[in-house]
Amino acid sequence: LPIGVSGPIWSPKGDRIPFAAEVVPGKTPDETAAWEKEKADGWVLLFDGKTLDGWATSAGKPSKTPVEDGSINPHRCGHYMVVHKDPRENYVLSLDFKISKGCNSGVFIRTSSLTPRPGKDVGFNGIEVAIDDTTEAGYHDTGALYDLVKPSKNAMKPAGEWNRMVVTSNKNKIEVELNGEVVTRMDTTEWAKPNAPPVGTMHKFDGGL
Repeated sequence: LPIGVSGPIWSPKGDRIPFAAEVVPGKTPDETAAWEKEKADGWVLLFDGKTLDGWATSAGKPSKTPVEDGSINPHRCGHYMVVHKDPRENYVLSLDFKISKGCNSGVFIRTSSLTPRPGKDVGFNGIEVAIDDTTEAGYHDTGALYDLVKPSKNAMKPAGEWNRMVVTSNKNKIEVELNGEVVTRMDTTEWAKPNAPPVGTMHKFDGGL
């Protein structure tokens, strides 16, 4: 799953900081020129499209799956997820992804610690933006904050096509944009009680958010 950070982000004092990244190196002259401009504007690449430098599994080990077609593939990596070694706070995350038929994946944010609690996987320690080969718009479909907030629509393209996802994580606010449409918003201050949402069905997170 190619992943990167894009700007702006906000400092702990609330200042708006230009910060961004692209994730798959340009495969055409136009793409290359666009990404070079973004880097010049202050974007920071998290993935160079060739190596897994800066990336490891959630167990802290090298991924068993090498770079495939200029992208990171987290499946069969050897642990629950592939993570970047540098933590981020208050950011806008921009990534391109493409799935295969039947895919069940996601992008985890605010995941700490990477040590699973007894009887639970590390996914319970963070919030997952769902990526699944479905056409619905429920709590477990693409664009949802898994088990927490449904997207307003499923704006994902069919399996085999590239999608652009932008995730904003700014203090207590989370926003998910998929292919140019904002589909999900969340205010974590409304989710303080374990397993209990502001409205709707109970969720899996027993520690509050």
